[in-house]
Amino acid sequence: MITEQIITLRKQLKSKLDPMRYEHSVSVSFTCTALAMRYGYDIKKAELAGLMHDCAKRFTDSELIQKCQKHNVPLTEAEIKAPAVIHAKYGAFLAENKYGIQDAEIISAISCHTTGKPDMTTLDKILYIADYIEPRRDKADNLPQMRYLAFQDLDQTMYEILKGTLDYLGKKGSSIDPMTMQAYQYFEGVMEQKKQTETV
Repeated sequence: MITEQIITLRKQLKSKLDPMRYEHSVSVSFTCTALAMRYGYDIKKAELAGLMHDCAKRFTDSELIQKCQKHNVPLTEAEIKAPAVIHAKYGAFLAENKYGIQDAEIISAISCHTTGKPDMTTLDKILYIADYIEPRRDKADNLPQMRYLAFQDLDQTMYEILKGTLDYLGKKGSSIDPMTMQAYQYFEGVMEQKKQTETV
């Protein structure tokens, strides 16, 4: 039963993550459930994905790289250069192999929650967006708009968040993972198609 699994995993995570990371994980899980209610998605699956998305965040960047190499989790050159994204990939591995999550949709959502990717599933989008808008977040200038938009249109929210992320990384001169760029270009195309459909 997934509810029991969630309660068990919460206890395990609480003992592994630092208190603020655990708070963030619980907050993301509840934001995922709210979005799942809005878009008619499975609430428990969304809650579980949100809860587990940062399960690998207790490791340093160098530890994450070592663990990925040890367990044959493939890393790209870009990921090694910008290791802040690696916890998603290793988190997906941990969720499946340590925490016993067998649902492919949940594993997919955890693995792409930092970069996004083209052609995301509903759960991929829900988790990516929930991680950005959850109530503990307070850094991004556009949070009020994104929190509103998230309950109107997932694709447009993905587009706006990805665009803002690329602008932010570009201004900082930080490395941009190619998958984030691919995700942005994909959702840019989705928005173009929507515009054309509306004008027909």
